[in-house]
Amino acid sequence: MFCHSGGERATVGCPRLLRRVFQRFQQTGGYVRKSGFGRKRCISERDDRFIVTTSLRNRFTNAVELQQQFRSTRRTSVSVSTIRRRLHEKSLTAHRPAKGPKLTAQHRRDRLEFARNHCEWTLEQWRTVLFSDETRICLFCNDRRRRVYRRQRERFTQPCFEESVEYGGGSCMFWGGISVDGKTELVCVSRTRGGRGQGSLNAGRYITEILEEHVVPYAGYVGDGFMLMHDNARCHTAAIVRDYLQEVDIPVMHWPARSPDLNPIEHLWDDLKRRVRARDSAPTTLQELQDAVLEGWEQIPQEAVATLVRSMKERMEAVMKARGGNTRF
Repeated sequence: MFCHSGGERATVGCPRLLRRVFQRFQQTGGYVRKSGFGRKRCISERDDRFIVTTSLRNRFTNAVELQQQFRSTRRTSVSVSTIRRRLHEKSLTAHRPAKGPKLTAQHRRDRLEFARNHCEWTLEQWRTVLFSDETRICLFCNDRRRRVYRRQRERFTQPCFEESVEYGGGSCMFWGGISVDGKTELVCVSRTRGGRGQGSLNAGRYITEILEEHVVPYAGYVGDGFMLMHDNARCHTAAIVRDYLQEVDIPVMHWPARSPDLNPIEHLWDDLKRRVRARDSAPTTLQELQDAVLEGWEQIPQEAVATLVRSMKERMEAVMKARGGNTRF
């Protein structure tokens, strides 16, 4: 019962419902309906177990596919919404899958060995390592996750329509390196549009444009104990690159293949790409893209970089816990 501002009394809800709730309170001391009361479930507990078990056997089976399997196996029909409710009751909800590189048994062994060899490293030891990598950033990136809020007949109206760009508009590839105490300059190593443009990074260019210009000076900045980390890309492992690094006395950390989750700079690439996408005006040319990326790199605070490098001990522990498998990093 509620009173309006004018003093008039008004009832809210159904009197029969209120009477049942009051009777339930008198009988049980609460308002919650007892388990087992109410409308009978449309399928049996055995059917429920079939739905859950089938889903657990193949986690990528969606509700529609489960409905089809249920119909063909159990010889009865059930709605997709019922399928989803039964899964939700067992805390099974749909999410985008975590993604990572496919690992062979050898990859797992190599990753596990690397983690065991470095799990006791202190921050002072990691401090001397320069973590380096390359990344490609597209001029017009469509990750297919964007959504548009529109009315029923607004699908093809201009505010709700996303125009595609032929060839993706081109891309730039960048090289960079980070350590606990700093980061290198970001270097644009290639620009391509429509499959044509500056060539990819080869061993010769890696020596002259990256190692000579940036890594060797950074090694002098770090001092004794400096070590370079780069992955197993061809331009990194070529014989002339190995010879050059030996000549300038720069040791290279032996890095397990297919292990981007162990390299802290990977998270920095994600941060950098978000900064570019968050700009008020999106780049429309490769030069604007290059300028935006270089500006975003400079804006990343060193504390964020240092925090990523400090996570190396956790990364080693995660690899050992996963027995060499992919980790949350």
